[in-house]
Amino acid sequence: MTAPRYTPLEMLERLVSFDTESHRSNLPLIDFAEDYLRAHGIAVRRLPNAQGDKAALLATIGPLVEGGVVLSGHTDVVPVEGQAWSSDPYRLRVADGRAYGRGAVDMKGFDAIALSLAPDFAAAPLREPIHILLSYDEETTCLGVLDAIAAFGRDLPRPRAVLVGEPTGLEVADAHKGVAMCETRVSGTEAHSSDPEAGASAVMAACDYVARLMALGDRLRAAGDATGRFTPGYSTLHVGTIEGGTARNILARACGFGWEIRYLPGVDMAEIQAQVEDIARGVAAERLTRYGPYGAIENRWSVDVPGLAPDPGSEAERLALRLARRNRPITVAYGSEAGRFQGAGLPTVLCGPGDIARAHKADEYITLDELAAGEAFLRRLAAELS
Repeated sequence: MTAPRYTPLEMLERLVSFDTESHRSNLPLIDFAEDYLRAHGIAVRRLPNAQGDKAALLATIGPLVEGGVVLSGHTDVVPVEGQAWSSDPYRLRVADGRAYGRGAVDMKGFDAIALSLAPDFAAAPLREPIHILLSYDEETTCLGVLDAIAAFGRDLPRPRAVLVGEPTGLEVADAHKGVAMCETRVSGTEAHSSDPEAGASAVMAACDYVARLMALGDRLRAAGDATGRFTPGYSTLHVGTIEGGTARNILARACGFGWEIRYLPGVDMAEIQAQVEDIARGVAAERLTRYGPYGAIENRWSVDVPGLAPDPGSEAERLALRLARRNRPITVAYGSEAGRFQGAGLPTVLCGPGDIARAHKADEYITLDELAAGEAFLRRLAAELS
């Protein structure tokens, strides 16, 4: 039986048809990609998560030697609920030179190009390997690449560069901020508001805590950005949600708020978290336990995605600039898995087709010209490694 072949557009149609919203399993897509790659004689390993409902897929094409390049793309997408799509988001629609569908640009377009060219990579006289990595949970934690990263230098030779195919318009991005997200729960003790010493108000404590976090945000702003690469040019702290209390004349039993820090590469997030805990202890002592053991503050850090630090002249930067035919790298505002690779000592940049401004919206799309440009980019990579 002849192994199937797909153009990038045909492959994108297949990938978009899988509903891989981050709260769902991506295994049907991974099953399809694994079967397709194995049919072309390409070595593949599946890297499941602990629950077994998701997996990354790592394909290695070419000789098992040091060097080579990783093409990394995530398979998960953000939800479509509440968005006004003009057509079924999980059925690719092509019109006026655009291909519409959830994940079309972020980032199944890049995945589709890499997979569609895999048979051509396999037929090329590669001197160094091309690794295709399909990950999961990028939109939530960026943890879905860790098992693959661990395999390099242990089960597989270490690559010389990682290209994360986020939609940069094929510009080479070598820097972005990290992001740490936290859910804070403040517990108090109910009492009548006329006698504030009989209990502790979680809402009042939360307000004080938020005010002190805002002061921390001011200090981060004052520290600035020595590189001049980022907009805004400082680490930011933002409280996005807050909820608590039952009535205006009752000391609140509970209050919770969600917040984040988007931090510059090089900022010691562990030190920032230690400062946050010191602030929490101070607020608890003054607002919750001053008159008795009436409450506590708990911070739950749900996400900490490291930033991508500029690495001028790195192998990844030089290679990507040549292939993309660009003169200098750029900085992007959004986060990615790139910092995970860089943290493991792998030179990494972002470079992929399409515009991030179309991501996460209704009627997300990638243009056919952008798919073609991405295909030419990866064909130049194969020629470079042959």
